[in-house]
Amino acid sequence: MENRKVAARRAIEGVVVSDKNAKTIVVLVETHKKHSKYGKRVKYGKKYYAHDEENAAKVGDVVTIMETRKLSATKRWRLVSIDKKAELSIKEAGAELKEELLEAETVEENKEAE
Repeated sequence: MENRKVAARRAIEGVVVSDKNAKTIVVLVETHKKHSKYGKRVKYGKKYYAHDEENAAKVGDVVTIMETRKLSATKRWRLVSIDKKAELSIKEAGAELKEELLEAETVEENKEAE
């Protein structure tokens, strides 16, 4: 048996942007790079499909994912840990926003009536 060097698996941190697929999450990893001509830092984002066995991660969570063997045509990463849970789910945030908009409309109507 040959002695082979195994490369260390990369681990990266990102935000879950989708959890609609079964046992799969989409993680957005943002990086900054210096523009070659102008020198300004530019933000880049890349999406990774990661395996989430227990469907534990939800949209908005900050997670750590690690490289692994090919799991499907697009999945090459797996969920290691959920570093920070999202404060509000999308439904809760949407309901809160709706309430704020309705409240703002009623205030405007009251001002117009006076």
